Amino acid sequence: VRSRRQRQMCIRDRLSACAGKQAYRDECAIQMRAAWEQLDVAEAKGFAGSVSYTKALGLLTAGKTMQTVENFDTCVENAKDARYYIAQSLLGQ
Repeated sequence: VRSRRQRQMCIRDRLSACAGKQAYRDECAIQMRAAWEQLDVAEAKGFAGSVSYTKALGLLTAGKTMQTVENFDTCVENAKDARYYIAQSLLGQ
């Protein structure tokens, strides 16, 4: 049986985790939106066949999956990595 203090700490910890999750949720959405827009630009400029473009597309697909299952911190990482590869594709690498 939990004491009142233990229950309060548990509730506080859950709220803290929810706040962190909300921040990552927003960042995930922002990063994914920006990455998809940049990918569209790269495609329009003719870089759709590059290795870096393909890596970025794979990362964005994985990021969307992570967003769907609410694994937002991994979503953010995937989107940021995708944006790096998109920039590389625009440099011809």
